[in-house]
Amino acid sequence: MYMKTCSILFLVLISWSVAGQPVDLSTPRKAVATCLGDLSDSSFHSSLAQNLISADMVKSGKRREKLVDQLYRFLKGRGVQINLEDIPDEANFQDTLRQSRYIYILSYRFPSVYLEKTGNQWLFSSETVEAIPRLYSQAFPLGIDWLINLLPKQSRREFFGLQLWQYPAILLLITFIFLIIRLLSWLIRGAFTKILFRFGYQHLALTYVRPIARPLGLMIAMIITNIVLPLLQLPLNLAHILNIGVEALIPLFGTIAAYRGMDIIALYFKKLSDKTESTLDDQLVPLFRKALKTFVVAIGGIYVLQNLSIDILPLLGVLSIGGLAFALAAQDTVKNFFGSLMIFIDKPFQIGQWISSVGGIEGTVEEVGLRSTRIRTFSNSVIYVPNGKLADATINNYGLRNYRRFNTTITINYDTPPDLIELFIDGLKKIILEHPNSRKDFYHVYMNNLGAHSLDILFYMFFEAEDWGHELRYRHEVIMRIIRLAHTSGIQFAFPTQTLHVEDFPGQLSLAPKYAEKEKVIKEMERFFNSSDKDD
Repeated sequence: MYMKTCSILFLVLISWSVAGQPVDLSTPRKAVATCLGDLSDSSFHSSLAQNLISADMVKSGKRREKLVDQLYRFLKGRGVQINLEDIPDEANFQDTLRQSRYIYILSYRFPSVYLEKTGNQWLFSSETVEAIPRLYSQAFPLGIDWLINLLPKQSRREFFGLQLWQYPAILLLITFIFLIIRLLSWLIRGAFTKILFRFGYQHLALTYVRPIARPLGLMIAMIITNIVLPLLQLPLNLAHILNIGVEALIPLFGTIAAYRGMDIIALYFKKLSDKTESTLDDQLVPLFRKALKTFVVAIGGIYVLQNLSIDILPLLGVLSIGGLAFALAAQDTVKNFFGSLMIFIDKPFQIGQWISSVGGIEGTVEEVGLRSTRIRTFSNSVIYVPNGKLADATINNYGLRNYRRFNTTITINYDTPPDLIELFIDGLKKIILEHPNSRKDFYHVYMNNLGAHSLDILFYMFFEAEDWGHELRYRHEVIMRIIRLAHTSGIQFAFPTQTLHVEDFPGQLSLAPKYAEKEKVIKEMERFFNSSDKDD
């Protein structure tokens, strides 16, 4: 009975001393020092800190005490360090980064928790008062804050800054995280991939699904760690480091998982594009995949920076100041990006088409990226051409041809009889008409030239060929038919030769040519043309 009475008197004395303290809210530093104190010790008293909430905003004193108590548990559980020396001690302090308002943010990790000057006092803003229950529920979801009352209280027995009960608690947390990672790996790599294997999606399971398992499991493990950390009541410095690290790892692992997941989305669109005849969507899928991955990395990077307590607003300000210099330095990159857009809009070529440019670039288009286009040459090398340069160049697109030309000269000997030549030319025309992939309405087969060593026949036709490979096959078929026709009809192909004629040799008749008289030649020509007219 005596001990109980002494304890009650002690609590009354503490309450009276706290209530009797003067409350100075004239500057942000004095307001924090008077009401919140140092989070690393037990200098916090909710009955005193309730003065940071305006009575006009929350009329009930018990309600104000509960709100500041929740805020105190939240800040300490999240390891928020408040250094009084860094807090401004100016009555008219203005935050120049936020339109010079009379506010002071306690931690850039939680910008919704800030003091605002009201009259001559620095009090919690209405936004902060509304955010306290939400922040508290985020730190202690599903009402797990009751576990704090079951854990051992502050003890004098510490080892390396930690209480003895905290070591098995940390070990239990690490074991739990390991089990979670193993469970998720088993679910994704084991059960889920087996389902995909059963439906015949082995490539999808091995190449795209399994790489997502580890970062996804680590992200979920970090989320659980972020929930449990406030319950461990770790020292403020350690809690600060762990909370920042865990909060940064959550979006980092999430970004990695989403980055790899974009390949699955791109694979789905590729399957859709394979069902269409046009290659335009085949050209769009790689751009779409890269744009999605770039967007994921950008958003994930912003979240990682925010969770590392790096204020984004000053960073954006620096970027805006250096924007002009960056634009000048990156003008080629911007030009290539817009060049890729122009290639996509104008469609001068598509993937799989054979193109050539004025600069001597020739080959088959393999990929059109955001910066450059990859072209496979006929020597099997790869050329990367900047899109800005390619968009301004003159492009000869062989892939857009409706027909592919075959133009050659067939040379025969000078001693070939004219009638046999006519038969051979008729046979050449028949070869064109009988070929299944030739253009029947436009071709030319004529005696075209009297060469130095041969009689030259022009052979000019077109093929309906999808690509160069089909064109080569059709050429091979036609050429082999021409060779067989010549062999069957007795036509001899000419090649460069020289013949030596000795006109006069002792003891032999002269080999010099003898020509008929003019009058006889005129009569023979009249007979020739008259017979030709009758034949016509």
